[in-house]
Amino acid sequence: MANINQLHLNKKNRINCFICILVSKLNQIKAPIDSELILFETKFREAMKSSVPLLDTIMTYIVKRKGKQIRPIFVFFSAKLFSGINESTHRAASLVELLHTATLVHDDVVDDSDERRGFFSINALWKNKIAVLVGDYLLSRGLLLSVQNKDYHLLEIVSNAVKEMSEGELLQIEKTRNLNLSEEVYYDIIRKKTASLIASCCAIGAASSGATEEQIEQMRLFGEKIGIAFQMKDDLMDYGDEDIGKPTGIDLKEKKLTLPIIYTLNQADSSVKNKIINTIKNHHNNKRRVKEVVDYVNTHGGIAYTKNAMNTYKDEALAILDNLPDSPYKPNVKELVEFIISRSK
Repeated sequence: MANINQLHLNKKNRINCFICILVSKLNQIKAPIDSELILFETKFREAMKSSVPLLDTIMTYIVKRKGKQIRPIFVFFSAKLFSGINESTHRAASLVELLHTATLVHDDVVDDSDERRGFFSINALWKNKIAVLVGDYLLSRGLLLSVQNKDYHLLEIVSNAVKEMSEGELLQIEKTRNLNLSEEVYYDIIRKKTASLIASCCAIGAASSGATEEQIEQMRLFGEKIGIAFQMKDDLMDYGDEDIGKPTGIDLKEKKLTLPIIYTLNQADSSVKNKIINTIKNHHNNKRRVKEVVDYVNTHGGIAYTKNAMNTYKDEALAILDNLPDSPYKPNVKELVEFIISRSK
C-alpha cells in the first residue's frame, strides 16, 4: 500500500511540476502584454455584469474559472503586430471571450457534461434551462458591446466564426454516425469547429489596430492554420501519456474520429478495419479494447502522419507571419505558436 501511495504521489508531483513549467513559459511569452491583459480582465468583468442577482453570481463563477486566455492573447499580439492596442482591441478581446464562453456553456448542455476545466459546468450547478439562458445572455452582451460602439466589422468577423463553429459541430454529428469519415471532411470539421475562432481572434486584433484588408485576411489565414494545428495537437494527446493531458483514448470512447485513427483505418486491411470500427461502435467503454486500438494507431503510422500534418500547418502559419511587416513582437507570436503545438495539456 505504501508503494502504491508513493507512486500516486510521484505521479501527482510530476503533473504539478509540468503544469508549473507550462504556466511559467506562457507567462514569459505574454510578458509584453501583461498590463493589457490585466486591464482586459477588468473590462471583461464589466461587460458580463447584470442587474439580476442570479446572473451576476453565475458571471462571477465563470470569470473565476477562466483558462489560459489564449484567445485574448492572440487578439492583443495581433494588434501589436500593426499599430498597437487601443480601446477597440479591448472590445474585440471581450467580444471573442463573450461569444466563445457562450458556445462553451451551450456545448456543455448539448454534451450533458458536468465538468469544464476541472470545475463544475454551469448546467451541473444550475441545470440546463438556466445554462441555456446564460449562454443566450453572453451572446447578447457580445452583440451589444459591438453594436453600441459601432464595431460592425469586428462583429461581422466573430459572428462568422460562431456560425462556422455551429456548422462544424453539426457536420461532425452528421458525418461520424456511420464512422466513415474522410480526411477531407475531417479538415472541414476542424477548420469550422476549432480553427475559425482562433482565425477570428487574429483577424479582429489586426482590424482593431488599423491593418489593411489584405493584412487582416493574412492574419485570419495565419490563425486558421494555427487553429488546425492546435486541434491536431489535441487529437495526438488522445494517444499519449495519460499522466498528463486528457485520459488516453477518450476520443475513441466518445466515438470521435480524429486524424490518427482516420489515417490508420485508411491504411488497414478490411479485417483490421472492421475490428477497429466494431470496437468504436460497440466496445468503446471496454478499456482493453480501446487500448488495443490506441496501441495499433501508435504502431501503424497514425501518430507520425498526424504530427507531420500538424507541423506542416504550423510552418505555413509561420511563413505567413514572416511575410508581414517587421515588428518587435513577432518573436513572441512565434513562441506562442510553438507553445500551443508543444503543449501537453
